[in-house]
Amino acid sequence: MLRTNPASSAVVVLCLLVLGAWFSQADAQGTRADYDRAAELRARTENKVYRDRVRPHWLPDGRAFWYRIETTPRCHQFVLVDLEKPERSPAFDHVRLAAALKAKGVENATPDRLPIDRLEFDRQRNRVVFRCGNAWWACDLASYTLEQHEPKETPASGFPPDRGPRQSRGTGGATEITFVNKTETPVELFWLSTDGDRRSYGKVKSNDRRRQHTYSGHVWLVVDEQGKELVVFVGRDDPLLAEIEGPVDKMPPRSDGRRGGFRRGRPSQARSPDDRWEAFLRDGNVWLRRQDGGEESVLTKDASEEFFYQSRFHWSPDSRSLVAIRTKKGDDRKVYFVESSPKDQLQPKLQSYDYLKPGDQIPQDKPVLFDVEQQRQVPIDDALFPNPWSLDRIRWADDSSRFTFLYNQRGHQVLRVIAIDTEGKATPIVDEQSKTFIDYSGKLFFEFLGETSEIVWMSERDGWNHLYLYDAASGQVKNQITKGPWVVRRVERVDAENRQIWFEAGGIRGGQDPYYVHFCRVNFDGTGLTILTEGDGTHRVEFSPDRRFLIDEWSRVDHPPVTELRRADDGSLACVLEEADWTELLATGWQMPERFCEKGRDGTTDIYGLIYRPTNFDPNKKYPVIEEIYAGPHGSFVPKGFHAYAKGMSMAELGFIVVRIDGMGTSNRSKAFHDVCWKNLGDSGFPDRILWIKAAARKYPYMDLDRVGIYGGSAGGQSSTRALLAFGDFYKVAVSDCGCHDNRMDKIWWNEQWMGWPVGPHYEEQSNVAQAHRLQGKLLLIVGEMDRNVDPASTMQVVNALIRADKDFEMLVIPGTGHGSAETPYGTRRRADFFVRNLLGVEPRR
Repeated sequence: MLRTNPASSAVVVLCLLVLGAWFSQADAQGTRADYDRAAELRARTENKVYRDRVRPHWLPDGRAFWYRIETTPRCHQFVLVDLEKPERSPAFDHVRLAAALKAKGVENATPDRLPIDRLEFDRQRNRVVFRCGNAWWACDLASYTLEQHEPKETPASGFPPDRGPRQSRGTGGATEITFVNKTETPVELFWLSTDGDRRSYGKVKSNDRRRQHTYSGHVWLVVDEQGKELVVFVGRDDPLLAEIEGPVDKMPPRSDGRRGGFRRGRPSQARSPDDRWEAFLRDGNVWLRRQDGGEESVLTKDASEEFFYQSRFHWSPDSRSLVAIRTKKGDDRKVYFVESSPKDQLQPKLQSYDYLKPGDQIPQDKPVLFDVEQQRQVPIDDALFPNPWSLDRIRWADDSSRFTFLYNQRGHQVLRVIAIDTEGKATPIVDEQSKTFIDYSGKLFFEFLGETSEIVWMSERDGWNHLYLYDAASGQVKNQITKGPWVVRRVERVDAENRQIWFEAGGIRGGQDPYYVHFCRVNFDGTGLTILTEGDGTHRVEFSPDRRFLIDEWSRVDHPPVTELRRADDGSLACVLEEADWTELLATGWQMPERFCEKGRDGTTDIYGLIYRPTNFDPNKKYPVIEEIYAGPHGSFVPKGFHAYAKGMSMAELGFIVVRIDGMGTSNRSKAFHDVCWKNLGDSGFPDRILWIKAAARKYPYMDLDRVGIYGGSAGGQSSTRALLAFGDFYKVAVSDCGCHDNRMDKIWWNEQWMGWPVGPHYEEQSNVAQAHRLQGKLLLIVGEMDRNVDPASTMQVVNALIRADKDFEMLVIPGTGHGSAETPYGTRRRADFFVRNLLGVEPRR
């Protein structure tokens, strides 16, 4: 028998304990090191991809453009693209220009990082004009001699402080704003954070200027010496010249790059086209005034508190007929909350806002027609529009024979374009009906072509979202323009002259993810369908001014951007502009998101999603799975384009596998796929999501399906709580932020569109409040006390039901925050802690 020394044994035991603790700590998840890595992940991965963003600056003739491209962390190049050749080349000799600038005293001028911007190319004189510091130079591109230059600068318009954005919405590319103070007193600059907090960046003296580094999308407020707000500016991709001349009270002009496809008819106007009459309201009724002598006459006498006329008038081109809008008053519901901790006073404030909910009486508009010559109201047959949700887009025919409008019936199962002639007879031109819902908020497109009396109309009537051409006179469909098992995502342009439509499509490239956006063109008669983009990824394009070329940037979550110049006539490749370099990003240990596809509940439909892993991923370990959910039927939500950072990555860094999935009931697939949500928001695609996660776990056994969590906000907050109520055998832990837990408590338009009208028993059946007694697992509810998107009482009613059912849960109310309070630093940390504590089984080490 071997004898051992007790002291030696104690030392051995102590060493084993120390080593065991060390190995345990090394293998642990949810450690301080994990938290630190998660907190640093965004900073560690941002700005590590180069040659990934081409922002063209078009020359005046539209035949060429230049751009600056980041090539390494501290280097960039200027590139000129000639569309006539077509080819890309250095915009100039960077070495010679750097030498010329150094000769002028610019010591930091190097060929790989020229300190210049605001380039203007004069190709006829073979020179380039640019700004370097506060000086402007003209450079002869033959001799590389520099002369000082003073070009004209075009200032950008600012927003009125009370109508402009009050917080930065995101962080785009680095840019700058040059503030020029043209007032007689100093002004102070404030950056408005993503929380709307002011952060002073100092003052600008009278008649002085300052170049301020910022980012696209960041918001800047300018105030005078007395603290009066003067103007708001928003950073853009290009440098901005912000001239401050005093208070601004007018909105800047709208950009012509607005998304959406409907072009309205003639705007409402008070004065008749022939200038003989002016329509106006007096005591709520419609009156006419002759312009030649001021004689007035009343057209209506029925205005009341319940029924009133709007000051929107629509004259026929011949001035013989007039349309006004008569509105029946709806309910006046308000949501109240107490702001517990106002920034400007000690005592709480009672706040309120207007907020109609499903089932409430809505304001109802009806058109009223007048014969101006006879000074009488013409009765209208309103059988085709008995219960309007909305009635708008009024347009008179050029010959004044009739006017048309778009009628959306409450319940969103009937959408019509209706024509009414001058005798009051109503005729349906387009009569769209659905047994489930018409997605008017996401898939409505209606373009009236006056010269040919045609309508381009979007519909899902054949099971896919497509375009149709109507004869606007007869109401007959002339032909279906697009067709096939794919969807039109957006109409970019209707070219009436060439009878072509330019549009975005999903699922049109076989073998690719059906959510990838491609750009296409088709003739009005459905012929000539041309796919202009090709790469296996999702695309965004910018057309040349003459639309002969397009700049196509495509990427995937696992493929950084490629930017190509393509010909718009056939989509052929003209030249590759840039291929992103992600070497530095990969060197950080960045874990590439994985695209994963599995069949849904029907066994045939593909369900698409993503898998995020931590940067210290070890396939020999077991990882809890967390789903980040948003299942709103108004869109699809799994990222498709490249992103170096996503919030789900930080969650994964704590020791989890994080997944995102687009289940049935979401948009951008077939009508049948979308219809799963109809009167069924409680479904949230869970049967598809659970099958998807189980399939992923079969492929990757390190995914531990005994420890599955879920989190989301708003509609995702509703779904994440629902996971523990209806699928508590699979999901074990949930964090729900600002959830619309009962669809009767949430905003009217969103919920009635998917849950239907009138409000029926299915609303209560799918309510998290009604189902709270079924709670299994660990639940954390988060809500901001000042939520103006979802009534905070929706969360409190779930709390009440859980208490009555004697269910254990946790709750976090964050004062002073609104919708999405879990995305505040404190809310994000508490959400992470909850998963670490309840899925990893360790106390968070921060």
